Amino acid sequence: MIELRHLSKSFRSADAEIRALDDICLRIPDGEIFGIIGLSGAGKSTLVRCINLLERPDSGQVLLDGRDLAAMSAGELRRARKSMSMIFQGFHLLMQRTALENVCFPLELAGVKKDAARRRAKELLELVELPDKAGAYPVQLSGGQKQRVAIARALASDPKVLLCDEATSALDPKTTRAILELLKKLNRELGVTVVIITHEMRVVEQICGSVAILDQGRVQETGPVSEVFSNPQSAAGRRLVLPEGEKIHILPANRLVRLVFNGASAAEPIISTLAIEQGIRLNILSADTRSIGEKTFGNMVLGLPEDETEAARALLYLRELSGVSAEEVTGYV
Repeated sequence: MIELRHLSKSFRSADAEIRALDDICLRIPDGEIFGIIGLSGAGKSTLVRCINLLERPDSGQVLLDGRDLAAMSAGELRRARKSMSMIFQGFHLLMQRTALENVCFPLELAGVKKDAARRRAKELLELVELPDKAGAYPVQLSGGQKQRVAIARALASDPKVLLCDEATSALDPKTTRAILELLKKLNRELGVTVVIITHEMRVVEQICGSVAILDQGRVQETGPVSEVFSNPQSAAGRRLVLPEGEKIHILPANRLVRLVFNGASAAEPIISTLAIEQGIRLNILSADTRSIGEKTFGNMVLGLPEDETEAARALLYLRELSGVSAEEVTGYV
């Protein structure tokens, strides 16, 4: 298990101090696919570099299986870091080496004999479904293929944890889906813990079981993806999870209500049922749906009737629906 206790980190410039991380507390269980999401400047990359102590925090602890990394000797820390590999947005492959030689590189540094290193590298290229590219140089590979080689190289040390820092940001949507499916396969077959650092909602939705929302260097909320994304509790969570969506029909409205619904209720004809059974018509101002795991989640922004009695009836009806939350809002976000 990875545990972060009251982690803080600041950087000094010529005329100011920037608080990159502020009292971060997180627990990432073994075998989890855990997402850390936030907008640019939220502190995500600093956080992932603190997890393996490439960046030392100013205060707080990073615990790996209960052991404080900062309290380890240099040799102990090197061994601990071998259990935590990283993959990056920019791949970081050696351009003068073939795919096979790139995967061999960390094995060579670890003192593995050449023949044994090549055998292991071939096994890893097979695992990431790229055995036919062993002799290709990075310039001959697509972005997705480069990332697969980078993942194979990261697995060479048999890590317990794979840290992914914006690992799919440079890839197109189709290639991103393929890489995420590969990470899910590795998590399932190897039991490796995967930590996904990203600003992309679709990445977290597709692969993560749990998520932490980071904003201005602080964890704003955390929990299972289905719970956080269906009913975000923080302002930062609402900005990320409940965007304006596609405007369908805009009419004047006295009051607005956001309706958030999940799996079973996402397909229910709520608005038409309200109109037919209660005689109350609502204006749909925006709507958005997404798939998380095997369920569909969605949200709508509705304009309530100007008549206060009808508005109250509509709110009461919506709030009594199972699996639905309804709250009045002052805007779309």
